[in-house]
Amino acid sequence: MKNLLITAILLISFTSYGQKEESSILIGQKAPMFKAMDQNGKTIKSSDILKNEQLILVFYRGQWCPLCNKHLSHLQDHIEDFKKAGARLVAISPEIPVSVEKTINKTKAEYSILHDVDYKIMKEYGVDFVLPPKMVEKYKEYGIDLTVSNGNDDQTLPVPATYVIGKDGIVKYVQYDPDYKNRSNAEEILKHL
Repeated sequence: MKNLLITAILLISFTSYGQKEESSILIGQKAPMFKAMDQNGKTIKSSDILKNEQLILVFYRGQWCPLCNKHLSHLQDHIEDFKKAGARLVAISPEIPVSVEKTINKTKAEYSILHDVDYKIMKEYGVDFVLPPKMVEKYKEYGIDLTVSNGNDDQTLPVPATYVIGKDGIVKYVQYDPDYKNRSNAEEILKHL
């Protein structure tokens, strides 16, 4: 099992193919607004959040990604710190609701996790990329089937990324790196709230 996990992590590292080197959305720009359904069936609108709070927006690949789960758990551990700083955390994934539920079970996430239908939000933020066919087959060899997780044959994933958006809708912080190992941390996020 440990070897499978290590192999899966190494496999994930090869997915930089097709990813943009830099975020399409930069600090100082107006953030794209979005609307999507969370795991509780509630419609979440970024414009509603920004009326009262800042927004921490996190894109993750899926419940099958051990680093995504570790990152989301880390953020959950700091959810009260974010609230005290006047911010709300929202995570976005291409995964269908049943897969999002697996993420919640693994991470104990209490914040909204949105299924990005047709990758609308991912495309707006420019974090989307299509996994090459050879990598799709490699993923399947290790039990990772994006067709099942995402509910379609598109093989689209996001670059793991974090955006802090002020109440004025302006991006205050961006963490975007095609190297899947590099993720935002709560301390860095809190500095920008």
